[in-house]
Amino acid sequence: MSEKSFQGNFPAPGQSTDELAEIKGAILAKLRLAIGKDVGMATRHDWYKAAALALRDRIVHHWLTAEKQSYDAGAKRVYYLSLEFLIGRLFTDALNNMGLLPVFEAALGDLGVDLADLRKCEPDAALGNGGLGRLAACFMESMATLAIPAIGYGIRYDFGLFRQIIAEGWQQEYPDEWLSFGNPWELQRPEVVYHVHFGGSVERVEANGRDRTIWHPAETVQAVAYDTPIVGWRGQHVNALRLWSARSPDPLKLDVFNSGDYLGASAEEARAESICKFLYPNDESPAGRELRLRQEYFFVSASLQDLIQRHLTSDGQLRGLASKAAVQLNDTHPSLAVAELMRILVDLHNFRWDEAWKITVATLSYTNHTLLPEALETWPVELFERLLPRHLEIIYRINVAHLALADARCPGDIDFRASVSLIDEKSGRRVRMGQLAFVGSHRINGVSAMHSDLMKETVFHDLNHLYPGRITNKTNGITFRRWLMLANPKLTGLLREVCGDAVLDDPTQLKHLEARASDNAFQQKFRAVKYHNKIALARLIGERLNIHVDPAALFDVQIKRIHEYKRQLLNILETIALYQSIKDDPQRDWVPRVKIFAGKAAASYRYAKLIIKLINDVAEIVNNDPAIGGRLKVAFLADYNVSLAEVIIPAADLSEQISTAGMEASGTGNMKLALNGALTIGTLDGANIEIRDHVGPENIAIFGMEAMDVVVRRKQGLDATDVIRRSPKLSRAINAIGSGEFSPDDPGRFASIVHALCYLDHYMVSADFDAYYAAQRGIDARWQVVPAWTRASILNVARMSWFSSDRAIREYARDIWNVPVRGDFAATVGSAWHAARSDSLNRLADSPAIAGSLP
Repeated sequence: MSEKSFQGNFPAPGQSTDELAEIKGAILAKLRLAIGKDVGMATRHDWYKAAALALRDRIVHHWLTAEKQSYDAGAKRVYYLSLEFLIGRLFTDALNNMGLLPVFEAALGDLGVDLADLRKCEPDAALGNGGLGRLAACFMESMATLAIPAIGYGIRYDFGLFRQIIAEGWQQEYPDEWLSFGNPWELQRPEVVYHVHFGGSVERVEANGRDRTIWHPAETVQAVAYDTPIVGWRGQHVNALRLWSARSPDPLKLDVFNSGDYLGASAEEARAESICKFLYPNDESPAGRELRLRQEYFFVSASLQDLIQRHLTSDGQLRGLASKAAVQLNDTHPSLAVAELMRILVDLHNFRWDEAWKITVATLSYTNHTLLPEALETWPVELFERLLPRHLEIIYRINVAHLALADARCPGDIDFRASVSLIDEKSGRRVRMGQLAFVGSHRINGVSAMHSDLMKETVFHDLNHLYPGRITNKTNGITFRRWLMLANPKLTGLLREVCGDAVLDDPTQLKHLEARASDNAFQQKFRAVKYHNKIALARLIGERLNIHVDPAALFDVQIKRIHEYKRQLLNILETIALYQSIKDDPQRDWVPRVKIFAGKAAASYRYAKLIIKLINDVAEIVNNDPAIGGRLKVAFLADYNVSLAEVIIPAADLSEQISTAGMEASGTGNMKLALNGALTIGTLDGANIEIRDHVGPENIAIFGMEAMDVVVRRKQGLDATDVIRRSPKLSRAINAIGSGEFSPDDPGRFASIVHALCYLDHYMVSADFDAYYAAQRGIDARWQVVPAWTRASILNVARMSWFSSDRAIREYARDIWNVPVRGDFAATVGSAWHAARSDSLNRLADSPAIAGSLP
């Protein structure tokens, strides 16, 4: 047992001896009866599964109760459709939300097992790529916290997003085998199976005086349900995340097998299973694109069939579907829900077209996450026709009525008609999924105030003119339960001292920190918490990269997907310029810095992977140059995931949010970092604007061009040689890259980066460099005035309450879904829970099961 773990054979404060004994007994029973091991033979994984199953039993009781209550009350339900759910590890998250973390830690300790060790056994469920999937996970937790009956629908990928290995500076991708040891959280529902069809032909028949359309598919795949309980805060409500797995109705053709063609006998099963094999298959090839479309339709069809079945079971008819079901489409991936719901209503339930359309639009709503036209999915008509012939017909018919409305609004305007059409005729005839989701939804929301405004001016300008009032804003949020309480328990303990226990239920209580922001004694405590977290991260960097970093240095963090518009390239350019400046004047009083990068590049995104290589090549030179005396270090931490973020974020001093203005929809990493006391350096982009408005412009470092400046600059051209010529530091940094200073084994390795910086500066890396470099030197100056820096850091924490995902979900519930939420949550359950758990919560800050626990 770890020395910091709970000591002694007595209950944790706030827990009775009976409760402790009951949980110990439950864990031992699961170990023997569910795992089939006795204490002497059990491995760490066995103990983990036994403890998880014992916890799951307690969650299921709450879950079934919540389900029965919501159905008995005839409550409206939310169905959240997302191709990604980046839920991470669930064990300690569920323990914390159930209020059972201290007693489980004590029970396991008495059994000679360290909870921190068990946590490392749980793989991150990396069923998402980044912010989109993590947002879905936060929203699911907040819906449970606010007692909104909801189900999340997605795909149960056999392999999550690839496992990233950095070998000689290059990203390499390997399968993420998150299910290798099983998944104790999920419950398979073998009785919940739906048939999903592909291909074939469409026939029209006349029946009872009406024309009917019959789809004769060529292929059928079965969707099998797996449910994972999502626990709300205080364990008062539990919702389900239902993930679909694909299988063939005919898994083995015996006649083919017996003929000796063993591989061919299971070919249909392999084809079906490929749908749920891997998140985001490479879509550079026709086969990859087809698989991606198959994935999207598979999960949309299964999910809609499931929710329709649930609705009919409880309500008996579909005319009132929109009053009992709100379906949220998370990005364009579930856009096929528009056509599929129409197919179900018209073809299977004999609704007339106009009535089915009213029901569809009233039921569906769509969250847009991008201003990049190329990121709004489109599919070749030919592929659609081959794979989903009935849906293409439905889309054509929707488009006829839609274009008639466009003609009525702007008679004779051919360009307007082409702009809003669901079919792009200019690029080889493609179905526009973003347009389809817009037209088929009653509300379309952006995810930050700036993003929503820009949607009206850019990607959906003409659609907004045609359907005024549909676009609304719902700025993203994060769950404070994971990103503050679990990720930063020592800071949470400090907040409770100042703001009271009510801060655990009501984040607006963070405002009480403001009165202490300049208090010297409190500042010292606050800095001690940050230093503790930085020691944990420094240890992790040392173990993984063999790089020694000083926890007293400024930890400068950029953690996000590697993409040109997120501008990791700008960050590493400034790193090179800073390195050169330190070498020029080593006697100067430089602020020691650790530049920390983490993030994955899409497997087919060669330029982003080259940026990763550049970061690592620069790290190799900088970290081993004795001339700079260790005052600058660069660390790229591989395989970024939720658990790694939980260690990096509490330790960050500076949060890099430096996307090209007008290109980041919102961001949620910016919220997590600011909530944990990191100052933001960033552009006026996405939610940075609202963070500035809340924390105060003096407590954030804004630099660079604004969105309209970028538009103007691009119209003038992308050649940046004039900018480079006027900036000696930028010119010198680019020359160092181009001459092979950081790649002596291959001097031309980064020629394409140099070319883009000079002649194709689409993302304004060169154009914004001088402003960014100056802002970083301003950060140096602020860091050296310790009380002022600490005050700004405290005020960031104090003023972040608005960015809770609970606030975001309340807004969705009120403005889009029309569902009630739990009222004054703290008043309803907080008092009783405080009385039972208050002393136990004090121990979270010292629990090694929470702080700095990574494999």
